[in-house]
Parts: sequence; structure tokens; C-alpha cells
Amino acid sequence: MELTILGCYSATPRPKTRPTSQILSIKNHLFLIDCGEGTQVQLRNCKIKFSRIKHVFISHLHGDHYFGLIGLISTFLLLGRETEMHIYGPKGIKEVIMLQLKLGKSWVNFPLTFHELESKDSEIIFEDEKVIVQTIPLKHRIYTNGFLFKEKIGDRKVDIDSVKENHIDISYCQKIKKGFDVINEKGVTILNENITFNPDPPKSYAFCSDTQFYPACIPIIKNTTVLYHESSFLDEHEHLCAATRHSTAKQAAEIAKQANVKKLILGHYSTRYPNIEKFKTEAKQIFKNVELAKDGIVFKI
Repeated sequence: MELTILGCYSATPRPKTRPTSQILSIKNHLFLIDCGEGTQVQLRNCKIKFSRIKHVFISHLHGDHYFGLIGLISTFLLLGRETEMHIYGPKGIKEVIMLQLKLGKSWVNFPLTFHELESKDSEIIFEDEKVIVQTIPLKHRIYTNGFLFKEKIGDRKVDIDSVKENHIDISYCQKIKKGFDVINEKGVTILNENITFNPDPPKSYAFCSDTQFYPACIPIIKNTTVLYHESSFLDEHEHLCAATRHSTAKQAAEIAKQANVKKLILGHYSTRYPNIEKFKTEAKQIFKNVELAKDGIVFKI
């Protein structure tokens, strides 16, 4: 699993900072999470082949989280994309995107499917044989969700030496990976547990977009491998959280601590701060394993 931060600052773009957008590479998927202004330029800068993006997850309809989406779709039109694309976001996202296309007399030439969300409870919105994605209801000024991406338990690992020692034909390897016992060349049944290792523990990534301090999300993200949580303000500006429905670095750390996550990544910094290192300093007073999101940085999970 690999997380690329395309942008991680709050609303106002600046020459060297960009609003929220991320790419999560998980089990051969490239998931785009939020799509602020300048996302496709950052995809180019990070050398990400965005034609592979088939699923886009939009947390809420504030511009710094989705204004780049129409540009990305328009580029796909120009490039003659044929691959399907799915967009998961709040109710209304289809209307706004389709109106922009309609007024520009641009017609989608590839399958474009909107999955509009309005439930206030966590729900599964994507699932295949390797990955499951569910919403994390948050508390912001408008309807907002975070997203929890979870790997499913993978195949067992074949112990090649044991396979050879037990005289098992290698053509059985795929069956062995799936957990089946097999019969060796001498007609003896060999138990799967004797010729395999346990699969790697499944990893998980929780993206908590714009939200005030909201402990109700903790049961959903409990024991997550990595948590990205917005941290718009330092402690000295905590008084701004009530009106803006944002969080401080310390509040994000408190969520991470209570949820028992392994690592916390901070982001969505207000552009009022010239030095974001203070966010890490304040958060580490409560939760030790803290990293700072920075535009263009890649985290290997």
C-alpha cells in the first residue's frame, strides 16, 4: 500500500502549496481521494499514470476538495478515454459535474458512474475480492465523509522448501495458496498448515477529511494502520474550530490515540502558518508516531 500526497493544504492555493488530493495505491487499484484544484498537474508532477484511475472518492462539496474534478474529466475526454470511471461523493456531485459538461457542450465518451452518498451512518461503498471501502461520517459545515480503505486477508504463502520435501507437484501452488490440503506424489494427504505461512496482516488506511473534533468516528477507524486526519489549526487558534468546524493538531492526535492507530499523518494546514513543523510538535505531545503530509511526499504503508 502506498499513499501519494498531491495536495494537503486548506482552501487557498499558493504557488508552492495545493489543496487536498491524494492517490492511494492498494492491491492494484489507484484510488483518487479528493480532487482539489491542480490535481491533474500534480499527477503529472508525481509521474502517476492517471488513466489508471477508475475510482474517485470525494469527501464533500467544498471547492478545495473537488474543483479539480471537472478538469480531470475534461482531460479524459480530450484523450479519448474509454475506461469506465466511478465517482463516490455527496448527493449533488452528479448535478454539478453534468451541468458543467452540458453548458460546455462536452459529452462523456466513456462510462461515467456517480455513486451519490447521503447516509449519516457508515456504509460500504466499494468492495471486490481484495479491497473494501466504507464511509467515515464526519462533522463539518456541510455533509462530509471520510473513507476507510481496508485490504482483505490475502492468500497463504507457500513454503517452497516444504513443498519440495513433501514431494508435492508445483502445479498445486495456486490451490495451496487458497488454503487447501493436497495429495503428494506418493498419494499422501499433506495438510496445508505444514506447507504454508500465514498471509501478511491486512493493512488499512483511514482518510478523515474536514471535520471538527469528532470522537464518534473512533469505533470505525479503531486499530487502523495509518490515519490521515485534518489539522487546520495549531493550539493557539483552537477558538476558530467552533465556527469553521475544523480540528487542531492536538485534537487529531487525540483521535489517533483513542483509536489506537499505528501512525497519524497530519494535513489540511491553514495557510496562515509559515512553518508546519509546529503541527508535528504539538501532536506528538499526545501521540508519538506522527508524520506531516507535504505536497508530493509518498508514504509506504
